[in-house]
Amino acid sequence: MIPSMSTRTEPRGHGPTCERILDVAIEVLGAAPDAGMGEIAAAAGVVRRTVYGYFPSRADLLLALAQRAAAEIEAVLAESDPPGAAADAAWATFVARLWPLVHRYRVLVVLRRGELGPAIHAALARVDTPMTTLVRRGQDDGAFGRHLPADVLSQLAWSTVFTVADHDSSRETVSARAVTTASLLVLGVPHTRADELADVQTRQP
Repeated sequence: MIPSMSTRTEPRGHGPTCERILDVAIEVLGAAPDAGMGEIAAAAGVVRRTVYGYFPSRADLLLALAQRAAAEIEAVLAESDPPGAAADAAWATFVARLWPLVHRYRVLVVLRRGELGPAIHAALARVDTPMTTLVRRGQDDGAFGRHLPADVLSQLAWSTVFTVADHDSSRETVSARAVTTASLLVLGVPHTRADELADVQTRQP
């Protein structure tokens, strides 16, 4: 059974202590996905009661992390796809900007495989629609392949980025350029064009 969670969709309060708990939780869970609330409280320099005051259960805390990740990722996607942008260029910008965040929230990939998977997946679903829209536009423009429906293809390319992050926790093996190229190739972008777009991102300040 999935552990019970409160019906709130946001954590109690939005002060600096709440944000610090979330920031610390990302680091603690990134190193030890099974870490408990006591370990998170100790790392944040507060007592367990304080953590439970914001998040009544560990499940609530994890859901809050997933919601924050989704909001940040959604914002990155919106910023990467301004009006008039080519779909493949927008995707390349999205992945290059997303890469540091993917590592930051890499723990969600691990936790999504467990009993909280459905809840975390639902929280991240808010990114699905704009990604599918972008991929469908790329298919209509001929920039992306039509080997899969837009919604499936967007999820495949998106999952590629998280899969690489899950196997590159040190961030020393795979560069943003490499993962950008890989995701573009999954989308059906020709290798030469994928390299060109990835190079553009590498030169960005």
